[in-house]
Amino acid sequence: MTMNNLLDQIAAIVDLVREKHPLVHHLTNAVTVNDCANVTLAIGAAPVMAPCALESADMAAIASAVVINIGTPDETSAEAMTRAAASANAKGIPVLLDPVGVGATPFRTELIEHLVSHAHFDVIRGNLAELATMAGEAAQVRGVDSGATAAEPATVAKAVAQKYGCVAAITGAVDHVSDGTQVIALHNGDAMLSRVTGTGCMASSLCASCVGAAPDQKLLAVAAGISVM
Repeated sequence: MTMNNLLDQIAAIVDLVREKHPLVHHLTNAVTVNDCANVTLAIGAAPVMAPCALESADMAAIASAVVINIGTPDETSAEAMTRAAASANAKGIPVLLDPVGVGATPFRTELIEHLVSHAHFDVIRGNLAELATMAGEAAQVRGVDSGATAAEPATVAKAVAQKYGCVAAITGAVDHVSDGTQVIALHNGDAMLSRVTGTGCMASSLCASCVGAAPDQKLLAVAAGISVM
């Protein structure tokens, strides 16, 4: 795939988002919920935030894509997230998992283990330490930020994609997106992104927006979402 060809395909997917206005159901980080809503609107998709377990499944069933983000988990989050993901799975609606801070505390690690054992995730997007943890590699997570790991991003992205049967995306100075066979490296990182709250959450919303518009092109759709970010 040439650079020009990749850029053309990314542009076509962004056009699809603007054309289709996919509804993206978020069960997301309370710190960044407004940012995620606005960035979803900015790309041309439609956000809905419905974290209550009493309606999360019903809302997921009418969405184009679902975002599960464990940035601010509590004792009731698992039920709402599990119901939404299972409902989306039953309808063939793509689900994105953002495993914020997995490995930082036992609760977050157990929540992710619960979620991946009860639902299939079409996309898993996180930082290098988070996805290294999900791949079974040694990694240090500092709160919700990436810490030290010797793992290579391209290798980790490919391993996570193969392990969970998904498209895996690692965002950082260089972003890596893999479907388990191919790896796309995106050299668009900026150090300022690490100084702004919620850029990862917003990237997940953009990826879900693109996947919701082009569910049969998940690898390219995730690359498009991250490129737009």
